[in-house]
Amino acid sequence: MKPTSSDTAQTSFLLPDLEKQLDPRSLLYRLAQAIDWKGFEKTFGSLYSTEGRPALPIRRMVGLLMLKSLRNLSDEEVVEFWSESAYAQYFCGEKEMNWGLPCDPSELTHFRKRIGTDGAERILASTIDLHGEKAKEKEVVVDTTVQEKNITFPTDTKLAAKIVRGGVKLANKHGVKLRQSFERTVPKLLAAQRGRRTKGGAAAARKAARRLKTIAGQVVRQLDTGLSAETKDRRWLETAVRVLNQKRNDGDKIYSLHEPEVYCMSKGKEHKKYEFGAKASVVVGKNNGVILGAYSLPKNDYDGHALEPTLEQVERVSGYRPAVAIGDKGFRGKTHCGTTEIVTPNRPKKNATAYEKRKAKARFRRRAAIEPRIGHLKSDFRLGRNFLKGQVGDAINLLLAAAASNLSLWMRQVLFALVSAIQNLARECRTFRSPVPA
Repeated sequence: MKPTSSDTAQTSFLLPDLEKQLDPRSLLYRLAQAIDWKGFEKTFGSLYSTEGRPALPIRRMVGLLMLKSLRNLSDEEVVEFWSESAYAQYFCGEKEMNWGLPCDPSELTHFRKRIGTDGAERILASTIDLHGEKAKEKEVVVDTTVQEKNITFPTDTKLAAKIVRGGVKLANKHGVKLRQSFERTVPKLLAAQRGRRTKGGAAAARKAARRLKTIAGQVVRQLDTGLSAETKDRRWLETAVRVLNQKRNDGDKIYSLHEPEVYCMSKGKEHKKYEFGAKASVVVGKNNGVILGAYSLPKNDYDGHALEPTLEQVERVSGYRPAVAIGDKGFRGKTHCGTTEIVTPNRPKKNATAYEKRKAKARFRRRAAIEPRIGHLKSDFRLGRNFLKGQVGDAINLLLAAAASNLSLWMRQVLFALVSAIQNLARECRTFRSPVPA
């Protein structure tokens, strides 16, 4: 059933309102008053049925998602933070202090599934609107990064062991009789892998790896015979067959059984040669620094192929299309994308004037400012490791991280304006101070 609006909630005459108790100078307090919460209730209200038990307030759920990325918290941690912080409760639309939990942490998972990628884009659009028209700059900076998935480093041995253990659980679930459970065999074969880099243990490790793959094949074949064709677990079985059949140099390989969409990327980093997850394209305003677009690529495509869907998202979210997009050398080969000009570092023309050279140099110096912004997305706003499932989870996590970055930027700008006003007032007081008589 559709949730009730937070404005119509009944208050108690015994407790004063949070709005009167809290410090109005708090940044989270000001942010709560600046966001268009009515727009969320209008947009997401159509996703609920008119029958059944009343749902949780939309403002509370959206506020929890914002606080989760803004404070770099998990679902369980943000629910606990809400119950401990009066400012967090006011941000989520509460009229008075509550002592219980706002919801079960799993409710956030259900809400993310309900709103989907379109809902996450709506949240990002609201954070762009906070900055007004100055966020819609003519020139933007675009770059790509990797959003790593919460999976272990994949090896053939690990995947084979997971197939065996997962297959045994699947057989117990559906009542399929296996010839052997391999509960003692698998740990011994995995222990043999510790000597792979030693002179005496390399041959034994290779032999153990071959044995693990043979056992995994036996389990898969027995499950294939015992499972019915209608069961949903057939998808897991098909994934396991693909893992066992893939070769070293195959393309479109599977690196995780529970996240088969994950792909491998080599970004040329010295400290991390390979990364496993999804590529993300980020668009940032050249001067103001507002994130205008954040697009998660379903495949490991060339950076230039991500430009069109990313700019379409910018137009969909912020309501305009940039005239110029500045990128690094990874976007070479693209000069235009629709009506947007793509500018990449290149040697100046022979007839270029000194002014044109200085302007191009300043452009690409400013382009480098997107790198620390991406670093903050990873370290501060949950982009460093994605715990949400599937490609939809990749897109939602990226969009919420971008929204949190815009909220943090707005709060810093408000704080800077407040400090500047105090400094100007103090300067005026010193200027007009009357002289002390001798």
